[in-house]
Amino acid sequence: MNTLYYGDNLDILRNRDWFPNGAVDLIYLDPPFNSKRAYNVIFKDKEGKYPPSQIEAFDDTWQWSDETAEAMWELSKPPYPAELYRTLEAFRVALGTSDMMAYLVMMAIRLVELKRVLKDTGSIYLHCDPTASHYLKIIMDQIFGVKNYHAEITWLSTTDTGSSKARAKTFPRMYDVLLFYSKSNNYFFEPLFRPYREKYIENKFKYSDEKGKFRWQVLKTYSEETFNRLKKENKLKKTAESKYYYYKQYLSDSKGVITGNLWDDIMPLGPSSKERLGYPTQKPIALLERIIKASSNEDDIVLDPFCGCGTAVAAAEKLGRKWLGIDITILAINLIEKRMKDHFPDVKFEIEGIPNSVASAKKMASTRQGKFLFEQWFVTTLGGQPFKSSGGGDSGIDGFMNFRDINNKPHTIIVSVKGGGYTPGMVRDLARVVERENAAMGILLALNEPTKGMLSEAASAGRYQMPEVSRTYPKIQIFTIEDYFKGIRPDLPDTSETLKKAKRIKKDSEKPQKLL
Repeated sequence: MNTLYYGDNLDILRNRDWFPNGAVDLIYLDPPFNSKRAYNVIFKDKEGKYPPSQIEAFDDTWQWSDETAEAMWELSKPPYPAELYRTLEAFRVALGTSDMMAYLVMMAIRLVELKRVLKDTGSIYLHCDPTASHYLKIIMDQIFGVKNYHAEITWLSTTDTGSSKARAKTFPRMYDVLLFYSKSNNYFFEPLFRPYREKYIENKFKYSDEKGKFRWQVLKTYSEETFNRLKKENKLKKTAESKYYYYKQYLSDSKGVITGNLWDDIMPLGPSSKERLGYPTQKPIALLERIIKASSNEDDIVLDPFCGCGTAVAAAEKLGRKWLGIDITILAINLIEKRMKDHFPDVKFEIEGIPNSVASAKKMASTRQGKFLFEQWFVTTLGGQPFKSSGGGDSGIDGFMNFRDINNKPHTIIVSVKGGGYTPGMVRDLARVVERENAAMGILLALNEPTKGMLSEAASAGRYQMPEVSRTYPKIQIFTIEDYFKGIRPDLPDTSETLKKAKRIKKDSEKPQKLL
């Protein structure tokens, strides 16, 4: 059941074999906002610093296009709600064919599919920022119904009030919005409680005895059974000044304060947070745990159709839920795969949509867009970091790997991916890049079989010897997609530290249970 899907979530959600009607219990989505910026996953170099080069994770800019116009036309026909189309038409009168309008159309058609796959008892949380939250709420009202709107949650998503924000010509934005809807009135919800703050405890729980701190609370409504029990336990008192009884409420028996729609107790991830994996929009796992605990039970199915670096699916696994994640970038899928295995060494899940054979790999690489995705997939699936030059050119580098020698000194392996048109000159070019970058080795990842001239050129590059170790490796190595699917792996030193390792997480089922 636990599955990661690579591809456009609209296409994947429409696959009824994967997503039949009423398939999931809880949906959380954190779609790219209309912020007119490109997000990038930034990788550290071999010295642990951030290099100027980045690999684009997703472009957070929505523009009106033929695809958007086609989606708008599709929304005008059954089975899509007529009220939804009229709302979008009104928006188009006000917004024109702007980027915001494109964003709303592409979100609307996906939200309809998300409602279809949600169980009648299920809920959906749409995470957004104030840039588009007011538009999205109207669209959600049309799709899920005004009666099924339950809360607009405000999460204090930043605590940065530094000088850079203070100089802005407005009040700095400090929060994100989560829109909470259900599919019907028969939805599951479990109220959650937060611990009392220390100051509150000092002010309210002023008394103590051998059982701990307590306070006297007014007993206004109660059953005879409750009254007799409290009296027997010596927890009741009555004063002449009041017509009510008071009961003794111990701090240890108190659930805490109920969680409302202002979430200011979950800290955003700082630059040095141990949770950070290098993904720019990563959310704290505590945020997703709160949503999952409130709106699902153990073994329920949680879906994140924009799963990014996989915080929602990690939280679902930790809490004993089944999970489904979708993302349109190979980079995200590979990052989540590694993260889940780091967090939960015994985790079991499937991946759909990525190459599973030589033929499917060649099919992916055959299109203009697919060529770049193939490069991302091939580099990351071997444990490397994709590379995209900040200057626009690739500088002969499609990725790199890191390893350390016996003296803990870092070294780099340059990765180049080639789809065809092979000549020995490609190998010589890679050798020059390795020399230019002062790298230890180079590896050429080939979609097709290399020529004899290429193999001869690679062999003539010689061997790399690890300092103070007799072990040697090919200085320049050619590795094919056919090798990969045969189970062969490149002859390289340990490059496991190339990607940041996620911390091992204990599932709730592994934690010691309190004795009753």
